[in-house]
Amino acid sequence: MLEERHLDEARHTGGARGTAEGGTPATFVDRVAAAVSRSAPMCAGIDPSPALLTGWGLPDSADGLLTFGLRCVEAFAGSVPVVKPQVAFFERMGAAGIGALESVMAAAREAGLLVIADAKRGDIGSTMEAYASAWLDPVSPLVADAVTVLPYLGIGALQPAFDLAAASGRGVIVVVRGSNPEGRTLQEAVTCLRADGGPGDGPSVEDALLGAIRDLNRRGPSAPGTIGAVVGATLEPSRFELADLGGVILAPGVGAQGGTAEAAARLFARCPRGTVLPSVSRGVLAAGPEVGALRRAARSVGEELSRAFGW
Repeated sequence: MLEERHLDEARHTGGARGTAEGGTPATFVDRVAAAVSRSAPMCAGIDPSPALLTGWGLPDSADGLLTFGLRCVEAFAGSVPVVKPQVAFFERMGAAGIGALESVMAAAREAGLLVIADAKRGDIGSTMEAYASAWLDPVSPLVADAVTVLPYLGIGALQPAFDLAAASGRGVIVVVRGSNPEGRTLQEAVTCLRADGGPGDGPSVEDALLGAIRDLNRRGPSAPGTIGAVVGATLEPSRFELADLGGVILAPGVGAQGGTAEAAARLFARCPRGTVLPSVSRGVLAAGPEVGALRRAARSVGEELSRAFGW
C-alpha cells in the first residue's frame, strides 16, 4: 500500500520527464497535452483541509496529511493526468507537514502523475530564485512538474522561475484570472498607458498579464509552452483570445464553486486540444475516504469533462 511508504523514500527524485526529438526535454505544454490524451482534461486537487481530514476520519496532523495524500495518489493514478497538492495545508504542520508533502509528491511522480505544486509564490531577485529552486530544480526534494506563482510584483520578476522550468520541461502557472470574487476588482482594473498619468483606456490588468505570457511563450528567453495561466472556469470571457496563450490553462471553479463542464468547454472552446485543465477538488474529495469511491468520483468527473470538451 502507498500509505506504508517511509517519509524519506524518493525525496530526492526529480520525476520522470518526457523528451522531444533529439533528446531535449519536451515542453510543459506538450507534456500536459500528452498526459491528458491518455485520460481526461482534468486536474485533481489534493487539499487536506481540517474539515476534510475530519470527514475522512483522519487526525489533523502530519500523519493525517500523509495518509490523505497517498490515498489520493492511489485513487487518481490512471484516472486523471495531473494532481495539484495545495501546499498551504501541508505547511501549517511545519517540518513534518512538508515531509508529508515531499512523500506525496514523490509517490505521485512514481505513479506517473504530473504534479502542480499550488504554492502561489512570487517575489523579486534572489528570493524568487530561491522559490524557483525549491519547486523547480530537479534536485530539490520538493520538485514539481509546475508551480503556481503570483505576478503582482511584475511579470519580469518571475523570470528565474521561467528559466529554471524551461531547462527541464517544467512549467510555471501564473495566477491571472482567479475564480474567487475577491480578486476581480484588481484583475479587471483598466491599466493606464498615458505618459502623463491620466486615465487610460488600456487593457485590463488580467488581459495585460495574459498578453505578456503570450509574448514570452512566443519569443521570450524561456522555452515555448513553459508559462501557463490560471483562468477561472466560472468567468465571462475577457478581450484576450485564450487560444493564443501558448501555454497550459489551469481552470478552477468546476464543481463545488458552481462551474459546469459545459460552461468550461464553451469558455475554452478555441484553445488547443489538451492545454486546458479544469481543476476539481472538493467535488471529488468529498467522496473519500475509500480509495475506490475517490477513483469512481474522479473518473465520473473526467468522463463528464471529456464529453463536454469533445474528447
